Amino acid sequence: MISYTIFIIDDEKIIRDGLTMALEGDYEIRTFSNAEAALEIITNSLPDLILLDIGLPGISGIDALGKIKEIFPYIPVIMITAYEDINTVISAMKLGAYDYVVKPIQMNGLEVTIKNAIETIRLRKEVCILQEKHLKENLPCFIGKSNTVQDMMEFIEVVAKSPDTPVFIMGETGTGKELIARSIHYRSPNFGGNFVTVNCAAIPKELIESEIFGYEKGAFSGASISGKKGLIEDSARGTLFLDEIGDLNLEAQAKFLRFLEEGEYYKVGGTKKHYIQTRIVSATNKDIDKMIEDGLFRKDLYFRIGVIKINVPSLNERQDDIIHISNYFINKFNKKFDKNFKGISTQGENALMNHNWTGNVRELKNIIEKSVLIGKGNELTENHLGFDTPKILDQQKNKIGFLPIPPEGIDLSSVQKSMEIYYINEAYRIAEGNESKAAKLLNINHHTFRYRRKKIQ
Repeated sequence: MISYTIFIIDDEKIIRDGLTMALEGDYEIRTFSNAEAALEIITNSLPDLILLDIGLPGISGIDALGKIKEIFPYIPVIMITAYEDINTVISAMKLGAYDYVVKPIQMNGLEVTIKNAIETIRLRKEVCILQEKHLKENLPCFIGKSNTVQDMMEFIEVVAKSPDTPVFIMGETGTGKELIARSIHYRSPNFGGNFVTVNCAAIPKELIESEIFGYEKGAFSGASISGKKGLIEDSARGTLFLDEIGDLNLEAQAKFLRFLEEGEYYKVGGTKKHYIQTRIVSATNKDIDKMIEDGLFRKDLYFRIGVIKINVPSLNERQDDIIHISNYFINKFNKKFDKNFKGISTQGENALMNHNWTGNVRELKNIIEKSVLIGKGNELTENHLGFDTPKILDQQKNKIGFLPIPPEGIDLSSVQKSMEIYYINEAYRIAEGNESKAAKLLNINHHTFRYRRKKIQ
């Protein structure tokens, strides 16, 4: 059963005691005589709901509300006032107060207001539980028992508590940087907002600024007559994930620096300032220090996006996790392709453990997917995995361009689909996530590539 905690912040002891007696049978209650004491512990002991007196000594209720909403915008706050001062009430509602009650407090009315707020909280918590379950079931990069992964996950739990602290994720291609960004989002106070991904490498450099920040009507030749809102607006009160941020041009970098420092930005061709609250998570597999040295990336922006840095270990650094991740993918692709593989042979496991994983988890996923799709039997072998190929067969493979038929045979009906999956993923890997470049490698247009890649995912 989900329990709920209510903080009562009021300088009158009789009010605190009265509210506690009325509510403690249904909720966990903590009381404070001033806002300073509550604000000091709120980060480490989050309440579900706050009852906040407006006329407090020291930090006023209005100022305390502003501080609470700045850090934890999703916590409902019900204001308590000794008199119905319309201007004060309006100020509180503008700052994000859920509702207000007037002293002397009518408990029947307050209990209804609390129940309505709790229902909103209940729905949010249920969504959070479902999202957490989804994350655990769909984050293969976090599967395993190695100390490296466990330490990283504990760090992510801490980092996620802030709604707006920028995070910079570094790691090789295929290590799961976007999955980590999603994990931070769904564990943070921003989980109710959108998670918006921008692949900076896939958007033409001349369009990336207008895609992210939007543009005003007539901003440039070919612009929509009504203008366009940017992806940054879609991420309001959520998370904006800038994948391959090293591909941002210097002009866009300058705009992002201003946004991170001032919380404001301009649309392309516009003069009006726009403000939103979002968390910026960035990622790259490039050597940012080298880019800064070469004048391709702003050092001041690097400091701003890298308030928190997460280094994602490569699969080669996580030998103990390789078989765990492989078994996860076997189960996943068994369901997808209606197969019944129970595991991997001893020789197959040795081959996986000894392989140099330059493509990391993404490469491992592709190998297991191909093996499950075209393989037969109930155990994946070295032949299925494509590691154990005699020299004579290697020569045949080089001549005809395909893997030889292993002794146990193949599922011929699946081979064509397997080839498409393999080459689409391989082109995407070689192009380092740039869909336009990957499409050129396969001699198809960008839109066809995107459609086919989406279809196989």
